[in-house]
Amino acid sequence: MRVLVILCSSSSSITNPPKPSTTPSHHHKQFKPSSSHSSKLSPTKLPSSPTPSPFSILHSRSAPLSTVRWDTKKTHVSYLANIASKLVRDGKLQDFAMLVESVVVSGVEPTQFTAELSVDLIAKGISGFLRDGKGRRSVIEVLRKVDELGVPPLKLFDGSAMELLVKECRRILKCGEVEEFVELMEILAGFHFPINEVMKTSDVIKICARKSNPNMAIRYACLLPHANIIFCDIIYEFGKRGDLASALTVYEASKKNLSSTNMYIYRTAIDVCGSCGDYLKSRHIYEDMIKEKVTPNTYVLNSLMNVNAHDLNYTFHVYKNMQKLRVKADMASYNILLKACCIAGRVDLAQEIYREVQELESSGVLKLDVFTYSTIVKVLADAKLWQMALEVKKDMLSAGVTPNTITWSSLINACANAGLVEKAIQLFEEMLLAGCEPNSQCCNILLHACVEACQYDRAFRLFQAWKGNKAEKTFGKDDKGNINGNSSAANACGRRVTSMSHFSSNLHNLYYSKGFVFTPTTTTYNTLMKACGTDYYRAKVLMDEMKTVGLFPNQISWSILIDLCGGSGNVEGALQILRSMRADGVEPDVVAYTTVIKVCVECKDLKLAFSLFEEMKRYQIQPNLVTYNTLLRARSRYGSLHEVQQCLAVYQDMRRAGYKSNDYYLKQLIEEWCEGVTQDNNQNQGELSPCIKTDSGRPQSLLLEKVAEHLLKRIAESLAIDLRGLTKVEARIVVLAVLQMVKENYSLGHPVKEDMLIILGTSKINAEIDKRKLEVKDAITKLLQDELGLEVRPMGSKIALDKHIDKENSVDLSPKSKDKLARNGLANEYKHSTRRPVVIQRLRVTGESLNHWLQRRSAIRQ
Repeated sequence: MRVLVILCSSSSSITNPPKPSTTPSHHHKQFKPSSSHSSKLSPTKLPSSPTPSPFSILHSRSAPLSTVRWDTKKTHVSYLANIASKLVRDGKLQDFAMLVESVVVSGVEPTQFTAELSVDLIAKGISGFLRDGKGRRSVIEVLRKVDELGVPPLKLFDGSAMELLVKECRRILKCGEVEEFVELMEILAGFHFPINEVMKTSDVIKICARKSNPNMAIRYACLLPHANIIFCDIIYEFGKRGDLASALTVYEASKKNLSSTNMYIYRTAIDVCGSCGDYLKSRHIYEDMIKEKVTPNTYVLNSLMNVNAHDLNYTFHVYKNMQKLRVKADMASYNILLKACCIAGRVDLAQEIYREVQELESSGVLKLDVFTYSTIVKVLADAKLWQMALEVKKDMLSAGVTPNTITWSSLINACANAGLVEKAIQLFEEMLLAGCEPNSQCCNILLHACVEACQYDRAFRLFQAWKGNKAEKTFGKDDKGNINGNSSAANACGRRVTSMSHFSSNLHNLYYSKGFVFTPTTTTYNTLMKACGTDYYRAKVLMDEMKTVGLFPNQISWSILIDLCGGSGNVEGALQILRSMRADGVEPDVVAYTTVIKVCVECKDLKLAFSLFEEMKRYQIQPNLVTYNTLLRARSRYGSLHEVQQCLAVYQDMRRAGYKSNDYYLKQLIEEWCEGVTQDNNQNQGELSPCIKTDSGRPQSLLLEKVAEHLLKRIAESLAIDLRGLTKVEARIVVLAVLQMVKENYSLGHPVKEDMLIILGTSKINAEIDKRKLEVKDAITKLLQDELGLEVRPMGSKIALDKHIDKENSVDLSPKSKDKLARNGLANEYKHSTRRPVVIQRLRVTGESLNHWLQRRSAIRQ
């Protein structure tokens, strides 16, 4: 006999155990359980006994635990297993754990005890806990306890219990509780549960990616078999959502958790860098591989070249490294090189690669595929080399490679780019006869070719013919049953009756006998809207039809409609379309705004044009080069300071945006505006000073920046004109621009309150003032005194330190100059500094003479 201590709480559903034969007899028949019926014991079948149950003994403070003794034979193990099973059935998991612990402590083998458990009862109890979703933690705690005691937790689950457990796990994941789900999976994995069967791995990965939680995805991947594949799937899923940082976190974790190098993970990480638009990261991954002395395979290097295909030099650098590493290039490698040449527009290099792969094919090393031919055809098509593209088509057919839709589209595009509409249509017909069904892109290319050639009616005929059942209504039939175009359509197409008759016959033969499914796209309708010419209402009908077929007009659609409306001079209509665009849920882009601005400029509504420009900036829409040029060329002359300031502000904004401007036109307008200052003083009003002729070959940006610097100042600022670095012509324009500003401010009630200071330039101490500065000084003095009648007084030279001169350019000062520096308190600074002092030459125009001049001008205007 062994001592068995029962550590369970009392329960009415648990019967008293059978009394051993050595105990005194009672007044009723003794019950003897058997192994075959022990699991079916019921409280109604047990005899009553005056002896207290072990549970009552357990809860009695006076009864020691050692007083309860049980036989460890199979009969009693079965009996205890039955009790334990019923405890679980009744939801008393803690009592069940305590009973199991007592059984194991008593020396019963866990496997023997587990074999006697009633799985049905236990599964029923566990299912009850899991069903309400509140007892999950209790179940886990019990499983952990029995696992520590050596009882396999998996043995406690049947099919229904496992199904409920899976359902609970799915509920947790569906609620977005990723961390709780992963923790549960880790616990179940420790119990040897098949967690790969609990949930679809892809569902877990998607939710982790949606929650941007790479750490939970990493922990989950480490629990599963084939973790190397799971890591690749996780990297790809994060990359698909544009979360490159999380994808790279998983990539770094994969290198730490995987025992061997996995090329597929490297390749996936590089591909994700490309899809997220960060090609530099892909290069870092490749460099890390090289540093770790990992030799990449062909697929990794192909991915690296493909991601960096926009950089032709780097792509070929990787290709050369592939040769150095003795990694064999396959057909995909050469196709990517051709793609890089296509993006860079390097036709010569693409032809060289094409000849090389042809030689490899002749030697049996490689076999050119349809992608190779299609890429080289596209390279030639973009370069408008349609004849060479057709030669490639012949090579393709002779090699036994059948052109696909992309190949035919590229061939049609080659002829379309060259303006060969008839040839493009002929290729389209060949495509249909070859049994290749065109896609929407191919059809759009053909429509675009017709529009570019101004064959608008032909574009509509093609569109109607492709729509199938509407073709007969569009073209009608002649006596022979052929589809013909009506006379008005033929006249609209430039009276191409003969060619259109042949074209219509081909339509009848091909689009019905070789019919294909045509699904128009937004691009299709946009192209047809351009084919409307100046017919705004027809374009509006097309846009409505687009919505009817389930397509949504995009920004290009609205911009085309704005342009057609504005072409008839309807500024209000164009502006209303812009407002309707935003109300329809499409945010206007720079093209839409620029189109409306162009309409306003053409209709001379410049105030509205500049207000739309300001509205663009409020909506944080960056103007493009066309926007800036449209505004800068809006005026043929300037009539006020406000107009000049507007255009100068646009000019400076354009320069800050990084665009190069043609300054000549703007400079000419500013010169004309500035010379208005001197016209009242000259007898010949229409004759300008010969000084205004600009210096040939000199960039105008410095002049315009100087003018803008002074004219965009506030009125309250001091009148100081800096002419340093300007020629005498440019200096004259700047001075006249400031005087024009002063004159207009005076007319608005802002008199001059101080002198005007003119800074001519700097010169080195003890060095002669060069000839150019003397010319500027003489020209400005002559302008102010002789032409305008202003009082000009020279000012004394001002000594300052040039902060831009280094020690190598410094010179020794004469004693007189050193004394002058000492009087100005600069001697010590110069002694310990490598900066050299400079002399600033200045002129002063008295405020009194400026006011007299302004009064005279005002009197002349009156």
